[in-house]
Parts: sequence; C-alpha cells; structure tokens
Amino acid sequence: MSSHFASLKKFWKNKKIFLTGHTGFKGSWLIIFFHVLGAKVYGYSLKQKKLSLFNILKLNRILKKSIIGDIRNQSKLKKYLSNCKPDFLIHMAAQPLVRDSYDDPAHTFNVNANGTLNILEAVKEIKTIKNVLIITTDKVYKNRNKKNFFSENDELGGEDPYSSSKACAELICHSYSKSFFLKDKISCVTARAGNVIGGGDFAKDRVIPDFFRSLKEKKIMHLRYPNAIRPWQHVIEPLYGYILLLMKINNKNKNLVNGGWNFGPKKSNNINVYKVVSILNRNFENKVKIKVRIKKKNFYKESNVLKLSSFKSKKSLGWMPKYNINKSLRLISEWEIFYIKNKKDLLDFTKRQITNYLNQF
Repeated sequence: MSSHFASLKKFWKNKKIFLTGHTGFKGSWLIIFFHVLGAKVYGYSLKQKKLSLFNILKLNRILKKSIIGDIRNQSKLKKYLSNCKPDFLIHMAAQPLVRDSYDDPAHTFNVNANGTLNILEAVKEIKTIKNVLIITTDKVYKNRNKKNFFSENDELGGEDPYSSSKACAELICHSYSKSFFLKDKISCVTARAGNVIGGGDFAKDRVIPDFFRSLKEKKIMHLRYPNAIRPWQHVIEPLYGYILLLMKINNKNKNLVNGGWNFGPKKSNNINVYKVVSILNRNFENKVKIKVRIKKKNFYKESNVLKLSSFKSKKSLGWMPKYNINKSLRLISEWEIFYIKNKKDLLDFTKRQITNYLNQF
C-alpha cells in the first residue's frame, strides 16, 4: 500500500457519507471506493432494476444503510438526512440520459432541478451538515460545438432538457451558497465530469454498454453519432477527484469552498465515438460489426464536441488524470470478461481495480 493510499484510509476511516443515487452506476462504484477507504455509506436512492451493478455485486452487504426513497419526497429525505448526521453529503441521484429527457422533460426537470433544491433546502434547515457535494455533468456549459475546453467560469446553458436541468441545479447551488450557506459555514460545491465509463454500466443508449450488448448477443452495433467527440474517462478517475474535493471542503480552518469543479480526462482521451468502439474491438477476437445509422431528421440533438479543462482541480487539489483511453477501455474489457466468467469474486475484482489505481500515487 502506498503512503498516499494509507493517508487516505486514515482520513476516511469511519467517516459517515450520505449518498443519494447510491444504486446507480457511479453511485455503486463510489460505494466500493469508500468501502476500500473504510468510510461508512448511508445510501438514499430509487430501487434499481435486476440488471445493475448494485444488484450484481450485492452492495447492500457493504453499506451501513440502504434507504429506498425518492429525492422528490422532501419530508422522507429530510428525516433520513437528519437521523444520519453525516460528515459529508454527496448528491448523485438524477435522471441521467439525454434521450430520456426528450421523452419526459417534466420528469427530468423535477428530478434534476427540484430534487437538488430539496437536498439544499434540507441542508439549510438541518444546519449540522457542513460539507456538500452536488454532482452535475460536463453538459452544463453553453456549447457552440467549437473545439475548446470548457473551464468552470464559462457560461452555463444546455439546449436539451437534461443539460438544461443540470445547469438549473448548478444555479440553485450557487444561489443557496451565496444566500444561506455562507453564514452557516457550509461548503457546497458542484462537480462536472466527462463521459464516465467503466465496468458494470448497463444503461441504454450509451456507447460502452451498447458495445457489450452487441458483443454478447452477436448483433450489429448501430452508431448514431460516430463523429461526436467526448471526454472519455474511467469512472475511478473522477470519483478519486470527488474524494479529494471532499477532503478540501472539510478544511478544519473552515475556509469555505464553493463553486464548480471540472474533472476531465487526458487531452488524448477526447476522441470520437467511432474510434472508441474501434479500440474496444481490438480486445476481442469476435469483433462487433459496426454500422453507422444517422437519421436525416433527428429530434434528439446532442453536442458534436465536448471537452473539459481541469486546470482548477489540478492546481487546487493536486488531481491529475492517469489513464489514457487505451488503458481505460482495457480495464473495462477485463471487468466485462471477468463478469461473464466469474460473478462470485466480482466485488473483489472491482476493489482491485480501485486499489491498483490508488497504489500508483
């Protein structure tokens, strides 16, 4: 174990974390991350479908408490937050898909904007919670599809309902920080990560899960946006950034930390969808056949170019992405292969991917 890994474990041992969205893909990885570090996680989330990372790994076993609840239910949310008395609150619960946001925009805004409002209103009323991290997205920026890197001071926007709802969440956080949290010495920050990928993602309409479904079912994979450039990063990288950010806002001198923080990948990871699938294909003998299917009239608009500048996180947190796209996709392929062959030891395998990462420091 590296000295840095040991210092992380020393800090996080027995710390109480209240995590919304704990049954989701990123939430599940974060549960395991905190388990490796010795923290106690109290989860609050909707129940996941049978095929999910949370259920496959039976993460209920390593949680301090798992609460099935909707963040739109403010009274229930406030009750459990108050009872938990957490050292840190991390809000991840969301409607996370752009295409679904077009199908049901009202639901998306209710969950992503009003759900965040419920979280912050509970914090304002409870007052004992001093460290708050709200997870948003790289899509909060007003995107003119130019090949520039967005920094935290760039204009917020978002044309599709998902992106707009997350930009709303950012504005709500800013308002509460300035209006209420300063006087109560509550640090409230937002984190914006790139296209997060990793083993165990079974979501629909995402490139990596679609690839492995096509591989398993021996079907042609259809690409809607083959030339769309995204900031691909392995899920471990931004989660490690979130952990460093939480440690910073826990400053004992209580110099309040607020505002947005970017966690993007290496510049070389900003590549298009077609290239990502092509690299994945190299890891398998039975290649997935790819077919580009672009509709002339497509109601579902998505950005062509999306890149993040992580200069602030590098300078203030010492955070630095380590994995290039080849390493990231190789780790995902190894996880998926292990999942097919040996589900019994999959949790330990997932932990090893995290500990191997932390031992590099």
